[in-house]
Amino acid sequence: MKTIHKSAKLNNVLYDVRGPIVDAAKQMEDEGQKIIKLNIGNLAPFGFDAPEEIQQDMIRNLPNSAGYSDSKGIFAARKAVMHYSQQQGVKGVTLDDIYLGNGASDLITMATNALLDDGDELLVPAPDYPLWTAAASLSGGRPVHYLCDEANGWMPNLDDIRAKITPRTKGLVVINPNNPTGALYSDELLRALVQIAREHGLVLLADEVYDKVLYDGERHTAMASLSTDVLTLTFNSLSKAYRSCGYRAGWMVVSGNKAVARDYIEGINMLANIKLGSNVPGQWAIQTALGGYQSINDLVREGGRLRRQRDLAYELISAIPGVSCVKPKAALYMFPRLDPAMYPIADDRQFFMEVLRATRVMLVQGSGFNYPDQQHFRIVFLPHEDDLREAIGRLAGFLEQYRRKHTAPAAAE
Repeated sequence: MKTIHKSAKLNNVLYDVRGPIVDAAKQMEDEGQKIIKLNIGNLAPFGFDAPEEIQQDMIRNLPNSAGYSDSKGIFAARKAVMHYSQQQGVKGVTLDDIYLGNGASDLITMATNALLDDGDELLVPAPDYPLWTAAASLSGGRPVHYLCDEANGWMPNLDDIRAKITPRTKGLVVINPNNPTGALYSDELLRALVQIAREHGLVLLADEVYDKVLYDGERHTAMASLSTDVLTLTFNSLSKAYRSCGYRAGWMVVSGNKAVARDYIEGINMLANIKLGSNVPGQWAIQTALGGYQSINDLVREGGRLRRQRDLAYELISAIPGVSCVKPKAALYMFPRLDPAMYPIADDRQFFMEVLRATRVMLVQGSGFNYPDQQHFRIVFLPHEDDLREAIGRLAGFLEQYRRKHTAPAAAE
């Protein structure tokens, strides 16, 4: 029999948020072991429930949800997204500029498929949310990773971005607030990124899924409010701020200089039509979510559950010898670094597989976010405080043993 191989387009695709370590954890759970999962920003398993009014609105509209919607989505939800964009200061957005999808992931894939020809390049941050790298590769394009500077609070390195622009570069991806680092970008930095896109004729792709998950009184600026003359695609969803990951309800807003992008927008419309439309019950939740009580504010304010858990996770991880971390200003994650002098690691995927087997704590290694070293990892701080203490305590114990094993010989010399 002839062997059937996967497409070569998958060679540069990884999603270790759900990868080999998750498979190993599943096997351990099947054997009866209890795993503490700090690998994925899935809020429901940790007791973060979707707002009740969203649930009720979906239930009431189920009788109206059996048929296809318009390929761009239902009117009420798109109108709510339009109003939300206006509140953010984004100019010139009409109903025709709004597309609903099965989460932001669905729309990211659609936008990159419509944009990239074989060999075209897309600038993606490192570390990144790995879907962006995967989507560029699956589109036949080439993801080119620009560095974010840990020493500068994980801000994008503007010189590195400029150095990596070529005649094949089509777009610039900006993830703000950032997953996996929790960084939040200033208006000054956003304007500098817009200027780079303006100078080089790039499409801006702004991933703003965590725009309401902000700590310490921080404020988020929608990139599209600063890029009125640059074509900008903004992606958002109900998954995080409204704790509705499973509803698969996201949106994309096209703004800026649409006149130069008529052909590209026609391609997006074509792909939306082929898809026929996204999950209709989830669409019914959007208007209620955006127009209702913003309960995320209670979770991120001082004393709120997410704020407490962020502070605790940061305190505990920073107390481990040889572990440093930039305190996240936003989102649900932090991206600590292991000092290579104390923790020499040749293969970070194998290292965190060892962590899982020894501690029953599941984490994702930094290379899973396309970061070019072996010393980083992402922590999700969604579990309750007792579980966070237990999980990070187990990790601290493992790292103590690792330090002794790998640094004791050098100390003896």
